Amino acid sequence: MNAITFAAPWLLAALVALPALWWLLRVTPPAPRRQAFPPARFLRDLPLVEETPSRTPWWLLLLRMVAAALIILGLARPVWNAVSGDGGDRPLLIVMDDGWAAATDWPDRMAVASAALDRAARSGRRVAILSTAAPDNGDAIRPTGWMPAEEARSRLAAMHPRPWSPDRTTALTAFQAWRGGAGSFASLYLSDGIGHGDDDAPLMQALADAGPLEVARGAAGGAMVLPPPRAEADRLVLSVQRAPGGPATTAGVLALTADGRALGRAALDLPAGATSAEGTLELPVEIRNAVTRLELEGPAAPGAAGVALLDERFRRRPVGLLAAADEAADAPLTGALYYLDRALNPTAEVRRGTLDTLLSRRLAVLVLADRPLTEGAETEAVSRFVQGGGLVLRFAGPRTAERGDPLLPVPLRAGERQLGSALSWDRPQTLAPFAEGSPFAGLTPPAEVTVTTQVLAEPVPRLAERSWARLTDGTPLVTFENRGQGRIVLFHVTANADWSDLPLSGLFVDMLRRLVALSAGVVGAEGEAPLAPLETLDGFGRLGTPPPAAGPIPASALAATAPGPRYPPGWYGTPAEGGERRALNLSASLPPPRAAANPPSGAQVSAIGGVPAERDLGPWLLAMALVLLAADLLLSLQTRGLGVRVRAAAVALVLLLPGVAWAQEGAPALTTRLAYVVTGDASTDEVSRQGLLGLSDYVNRRTATALAEPVAVRPGQDDLSFYPLLYWPVLPNAAAPDNAAVTALNTFMRNGGIILLDTKNDGSGAGVSLGADAALRRVTRGLEVPPLAAVPDDHVLKRAFYLLPDLPGRYTGGTVWVARDTDRANDSVSPVIVGGHDWAAAWAVDGRGQNPYAVLPGGARQRTLAYRFGVNLVIYALTGNYKGDQVHVPAILERLGN
Repeated sequence: MNAITFAAPWLLAALVALPALWWLLRVTPPAPRRQAFPPARFLRDLPLVEETPSRTPWWLLLLRMVAAALIILGLARPVWNAVSGDGGDRPLLIVMDDGWAAATDWPDRMAVASAALDRAARSGRRVAILSTAAPDNGDAIRPTGWMPAEEARSRLAAMHPRPWSPDRTTALTAFQAWRGGAGSFASLYLSDGIGHGDDDAPLMQALADAGPLEVARGAAGGAMVLPPPRAEADRLVLSVQRAPGGPATTAGVLALTADGRALGRAALDLPAGATSAEGTLELPVEIRNAVTRLELEGPAAPGAAGVALLDERFRRRPVGLLAAADEAADAPLTGALYYLDRALNPTAEVRRGTLDTLLSRRLAVLVLADRPLTEGAETEAVSRFVQGGGLVLRFAGPRTAERGDPLLPVPLRAGERQLGSALSWDRPQTLAPFAEGSPFAGLTPPAEVTVTTQVLAEPVPRLAERSWARLTDGTPLVTFENRGQGRIVLFHVTANADWSDLPLSGLFVDMLRRLVALSAGVVGAEGEAPLAPLETLDGFGRLGTPPPAAGPIPASALAATAPGPRYPPGWYGTPAEGGERRALNLSASLPPPRAAANPPSGAQVSAIGGVPAERDLGPWLLAMALVLLAADLLLSLQTRGLGVRVRAAAVALVLLLPGVAWAQEGAPALTTRLAYVVTGDASTDEVSRQGLLGLSDYVNRRTATALAEPVAVRPGQDDLSFYPLLYWPVLPNAAAPDNAAVTALNTFMRNGGIILLDTKNDGSGAGVSLGADAALRRVTRGLEVPPLAAVPDDHVLKRAFYLLPDLPGRYTGGTVWVARDTDRANDSVSPVIVGGHDWAAAWAVDGRGQNPYAVLPGGARQRTLAYRFGVNLVIYALTGNYKGDQVHVPAILERLGN
């Protein structure tokens, strides 16, 4: 390892000329001196003896020899840590596993392939590339033709991991068809180390048969799979999987919202050698409903297999309510659906209608409140719903006690058991503690909840196993039965307070929520309606635009579809606003990872990331030679009597260079930047920095503007004249600026600068920052603020770049204030803009490139509009009323014509 090779070793022959160079350089003319020129005296002083030439000092001669040697060595291009393979001068075939498992160490893979191209370029070898995963444009897998190494470098740079498994069998077929006219060549196989259902041994053997083979593999157990979670009543059960042989580690799983906020984290410990681990993520139902994505945490990209998208099957679920008497079902306190509707509405999508209407749409839970089913069509329709995975939740009542139907979990006795009847209790019964296996385990039945009437179950075998809740006398209160893929649950009391106090308690709400969470998700009529790809994952696990080959999937086939170029993982549904979105996860179709086959005997095996990078020493040696030659020049001038001038020039150069570097890198006059006013609150200042950083990046990508990183300023201490826009978040405890700051801010506004004052408490954020309005009056008391008015619809701020109906930030719905149009100072450009939409939080981007703060209430669309307002604001600050002037173009042209 640590060896030095030379890309142009023939240049080393020039080293034999160094002795001749020594002889040529050893003589140097003597330094000139000033001499008076009286001719006679000049002739008298001439020496009569012959003098030998002055010799160059040995140390200066050595300096020149070293510089010459460095130039020769640098031009010979020495390479440190050069890796020598067995390929010799043969062409090189690079075979790349570019499926989902390659994402975690993709930079290391590209480094290994790039180093191989460097070696091929130095020896003039041709290169071809074969990827084992199907391209996302629908083309077939096939090797490229032979090409120069530099051309192959551009092909390599365009590669990226695919969000599906590699197809080594197809790659082998393509390789065998291509190999026919390829002759002998060497191969570099960058394997992901995972067996993907097909055997990779035949591909490696075919490569070894064609010539020398080098296999580079990733670390054992490096690639992890995050399957979709298992939904339980009060938590999500998570699991991670990896190939055998991995070290001990902890896999972090983040629960993220649609706009990238992290709502929770679970840590799953994997001992050394373990292939799987499980953990739980416990979140309140309201927060859990907002989670749309689970993602493996780590410094590297999680990859498509490390992301699990959560659709409505894991979130707020549709629940249909149906009662026998619809006209009285919602009567306050007495209606059969009154308590059910209020208990389920906060956490479920409650639907109402006839039985046919409810079952015609996708449904998770069907609630029947004392609603017996008629024989024939009704019973068959509900039975199909249950068999397909639906949950039917039934409540007893007089009608159910009088006439049962086949869709009950247990047979019922005729009549009802009530206080004072033949089957009466001495006193109302209370609830017994819930058993360990019940979904209600962990809930505490209140002592004040009593039951006065119930329907009794017939004493059938295994009745105890089918009971989730009991009364203190042992009679069942809640029974269930699994049928097909679904479940039927029966409360042996009414859904209102006629038979018990249960609907009046908080326990009733908790029990219903746990039952809804137990449902298998949405079930119902899917048909063959196609679901179009809306957003798809790339190989790194990032959502984006679907690739060209992506197509719609029939809804009924989505669950059985394995992701590939035609159906990449991601979101599928109807593009209409509010349309259904279904998740297709890569990890749902992957088997547990297993280790790949061993390379064939004779193959050279290395670890990806375990080989030190090669380093070309040529540029460094040439730079050192230039430094020595510059030193030689200075020393030579010194020996000729020009030392004082040389030293002065050198000192001036040393002093000038740092100043030039500072001017290039940090001088605010040379770059356009946004600035924010320091508030003294670290968290607020960080939000301001992240917000302007995110806005600057968005502006740079959408317009021709080139904004550098934003800076923090302190009015009165820092020069504000370099910045077109100041963002000033106003905190409730903000102090009035001192006289120096007031003077600086007024000068800034008079010279055309704009201040955006943000109180963060308007519109949907009303009440968030109490006291900010009073603070706004306090901080602007000494400023020359013109009369303000609400932003009109035709203001330039709403059309400087984008046409905007309003100007939202993290919040929306408030009023944004600008100078009245009657103020003609600075070409009618408003020096202040005042609002309370917390724009910086909407623009903010953290170190991972995600938006850490949610926007309320409009989601991703609102954030896009906030960014667009930011673009308009920057254009307005840079160009003023340029767009407003265009309105007057017809009048100006008319005047010029006259």
